[in-house]
Amino acid sequence: RVKLVESGGGSVQPGGSLTLSCDASSGSYSSYFMAWFRQAPGKEREGVAAIDGYGDTMYADSTKGRFSIDWDNERKTLSLHIKDLQVEDSGMYYCVADEGPRLYGPSWTEYEYNYRGQGTQVTVSS
Repeated sequence: RVKLVESGGGSVQPGGSLTLSCDASSGSYSSYFMAWFRQAPGKEREGVAAIDGYGDTMYADSTKGRFSIDWDNERKTLSLHIKDLQVEDSGMYYCVADEGPRLYGPSWTEYEYNYRGQGTQVTVSS
């Protein structure tokens, strides 16, 4: 099992940057596949970035070039680096994970992830 704890959210102006972190240090797995999902009010949760445990990554079309996901295996921390934030990036960002690596690459399929954090809020407004 693993408890995921997100941090790093906040309020920023359009064009700003944030780095979200997901602490997975409580877990005992030697490898994970993980992803970041976000949910805006009134909208369905959507995947924004994923990593498969081998280092391969995947991004939603709306986040390519602005979002970057990485995993620090020593600190057991997943990060999401976001630049050029836009109003439509606002929402609750969740970290999800399961024991990896995932043989078929990163995944957007939520039911594949047995663990999810409580989320961290990102608000982009002028």
